[in-house]
Amino acid sequence: MHISDLQNKSIVDINTGKNLGKIIDLVVDDKGTILELIIEKKRSFLNFLSSKDSVSIKWINIEKIGEDVILININVDLNNKK
Repeated sequence: MHISDLQNKSIVDINTGKNLGKIIDLVVDDKGTILELIIEKKRSFLNFLSSKDSVSIKWINIEKIGEDVILININVDLNNKK
């Protein structure tokens, strides 16, 4: 799998069913292991003017990578700017 394959998938929280956004960056260690996904928060009218545009998702919180989505199992604090 390529990084571009991951970037085309939506991030969905399995606890709420919410689409949290798309991957815009990755955090990797010196061995090339992916540690975190950085996702661009999905925009809504209420947070349109927010300066907090991204959130970090730890790799260990990924439940499943499907054809179109990545399912995560955490209660994401979308105010956690990265």
